[in-house]
Amino acid sequence: MVNRTTVETYTARNRRPRPRDSSREAGRPGFQGATLEAAPAPRPKHPPAPFGDLTTTSVEDLCDLAAQILRGKTNSVAEKRSRGIRRLFGHLATLPGETWQERWEGSGFNDENALSVTILARPEVRYDRSNLISALKMAFGMRVIQPSLSGFRANKFPDYPEPFRKLQRDPQLDEIFRAIDSHPEWNPTNRLRAKFDIACALTTQGITLADLTPAALLHYAMEVKRLGVIHGGSSSNSGPGGYAAWEVLYSTGHFPQSTPPTLRMIVYNGQKTVEELVDSYPVKNAGVRQLLIDYLTRRRADTDYITLQALARNLANLFWVSIEKINPGQKNLVLSPEVYDQWRADLRYWTNNKTKVRKHFETILLAVRAFYVDLHSWAIAEPEKWAHWVAPCPVLPRDLKGFGKRQRENNRNMADRTRIRQPLLPTLVQHVESRHEHLAALLEAGRKVPLGEAFTLGGRRYNRTDSLADRRRARLLDDPAVRVVEHATGKTTDVTVAEDIAFWEWAIVELLRHSGIRVEELTELTHLSVRQYQRPNGEVIALLVVAPSKNDRERVIPMSAELFHVIARIVRRQTPGGKPIPLVSRYDPHEKTWSEPMPFLLQRKIGTIRGVMAAGTALKMLRRTCERIAETNEAFAGMTFTPHDFRRLFATEIVNGGLPIHIGAALLGHLNLQTTQGYVAVFAEDVVTSYQEFLNHRRTQRPDGEYTDVTPKEWEEFEEHFDKRKVELGNCARPYGSSCQHEHACIRCPMLQVNPKMLPRLAEIEKDLVLRRKRAEEEQWLGEIEGIDMTLTFVRTKQADAARLAHRTPVALGIPALPPRPD
Repeated sequence: MVNRTTVETYTARNRRPRPRDSSREAGRPGFQGATLEAAPAPRPKHPPAPFGDLTTTSVEDLCDLAAQILRGKTNSVAEKRSRGIRRLFGHLATLPGETWQERWEGSGFNDENALSVTILARPEVRYDRSNLISALKMAFGMRVIQPSLSGFRANKFPDYPEPFRKLQRDPQLDEIFRAIDSHPEWNPTNRLRAKFDIACALTTQGITLADLTPAALLHYAMEVKRLGVIHGGSSSNSGPGGYAAWEVLYSTGHFPQSTPPTLRMIVYNGQKTVEELVDSYPVKNAGVRQLLIDYLTRRRADTDYITLQALARNLANLFWVSIEKINPGQKNLVLSPEVYDQWRADLRYWTNNKTKVRKHFETILLAVRAFYVDLHSWAIAEPEKWAHWVAPCPVLPRDLKGFGKRQRENNRNMADRTRIRQPLLPTLVQHVESRHEHLAALLEAGRKVPLGEAFTLGGRRYNRTDSLADRRRARLLDDPAVRVVEHATGKTTDVTVAEDIAFWEWAIVELLRHSGIRVEELTELTHLSVRQYQRPNGEVIALLVVAPSKNDRERVIPMSAELFHVIARIVRRQTPGGKPIPLVSRYDPHEKTWSEPMPFLLQRKIGTIRGVMAAGTALKMLRRTCERIAETNEAFAGMTFTPHDFRRLFATEIVNGGLPIHIGAALLGHLNLQTTQGYVAVFAEDVVTSYQEFLNHRRTQRPDGEYTDVTPKEWEEFEEHFDKRKVELGNCARPYGSSCQHEHACIRCPMLQVNPKMLPRLAEIEKDLVLRRKRAEEEQWLGEIEGIDMTLTFVRTKQADAARLAHRTPVALGIPALPPRPD
């Protein structure tokens, strides 16, 4: 029998930060807050034996049984299977033990680092290796032997699930396999993975499907990760196995409805309680421990989880645990000057050897100071709970001297960072766009040629690969992956994967630079974020609703043509064949919670897992893109863009284009104008000064009740503003309430949005400018030449933008149609 006394168990939690509405959970019983312990299924009272008890059956009887099972097959197949059984069980028969199971466990083939049974193969005997594997597979399926997971995976069984199902004679297992085969989103590889995990879990735990509980499958998933034997995975770093198996067992009703719908909801740790946060650190003083718990519990009501987590780390670990190391006898919060000075000196370094200086250590001092001040103020209202902990605050104002100066230095550094990246942005945009266009064209061309055939694209010669894996995919899959080899370099590229990555690299850059949203807001965009506003004259304005994030403030961004284009491309990609965007749950790594299933825009399907792109993935894509550009552009050497860089660049662009800064603050979701002003600190001092003078003058002219309800006349003027924005070449995008900043020089104005229908007019303007430049050269009007060249640059840029818009096809975004307006 398998020894179960030393098997590891695993515990995973998933908590929600606040109580949920019970009515919303009525159809989906709450698993939030539940603890699921992973452990192998207990040994059943009647172990599965589809062909009876075979634990002591002779080798010849096993051969006869195999011949009966293989009835209908060719004689050669039955003969080869008998040879394998005689070879395998003949070897086991030489080992000590009363049953085949005992001999198997003593054979060395069932150990943690087990070897394959193919070591018994004789080189001079043809097919001896395959005969041994086939015999072992039949022995496992007939339940003669129950292997350990390592003993099972030491042998390769590429086609184990289907023979195993047939040998079990289990209607429930047949039903599960049919459900896997009918899954709409899985290809044959994904289906095989789900079947294999189920068959392997049943085999190694010695149970039937009826005994496979969530805890048992969770244990299997953790064990395959620990051993690094995930089916279809290259290493144990790819996460636990059994994702697809869990999904199908839940969807078919095999698992209770109180079980999480996906294995990821179990694997990803949820929120810790306040007690767990404090107990994560070795606080020895029981009184201080309880004080910290009470304090954090009080603060939890007005803060989010990640801030609470950081506060617990600062107070419990970086403050009190360090104090106890310096003065083990410390009983209260009254610190001597010597203890405090020693702690503050140690705080400047990350390690005891003082080799790495800690930046921004003032935030820890501020947290400690706020801790003492809060105790002082709370003791007035609740003296019985807080008064005996009141003590003089050791953090003096002089300790924070220079904090404001360092903040200003940080702002200057960020402004310099933005100044450096602003001229590099067009290169980055052009790279991601051209790279995706090339890979999309390569994918389309590769799909049209058979395996092994050569084709040409953009002057380069390629060959579509023709390996055994390619042929197998072409036979099994409706849309197999396209892999090509470039003749010039000999490099093999999986174009299907590369095109998908290139698309999301382009989409991330375009979304961030045209919206200025935060990276967490980017990952939270859903199909429901796309809205529209219809004016009385029938004009429809596209809006992007940004969910509350940092400041818990929802905001609406009017979408430019470029932003609308990238949203449309994403929607088109997520809705092949007119299907709706799939509903998935998103894991919030800051709050440690799962969202309700929603149609997230930035979702991807990798293997059997469909999930929402993480913020870290977006950061890695941007870093990888910059490294790729640096290979041919020295300006990008050691350079990288972060998602927040695009937010600062967006603020720079909109304010530089003439948008009032208070409107920019609303678009960026800032609570005050000073924050936005810090984002646009890259401008010259006179710009900021002029803006401040404008604000001061405007405020002196307006009454105290400045923000009153909008009158019908004001609303009519607002709507008329959009009509007045229409100019000869298209539409002026200047904000409402602002006059033309460029003296109606529309060709040079960055706020002009050219209508693609006006491309012929732009061609006329360009021709006229060329003729004017020729005349200026003849007359030696050098100042005129410089102005004409600048205008020509703007004209050609707008021609390219308008031409790109003209080639874009309309996409149905799935927005509900507005009801007809009453007459």
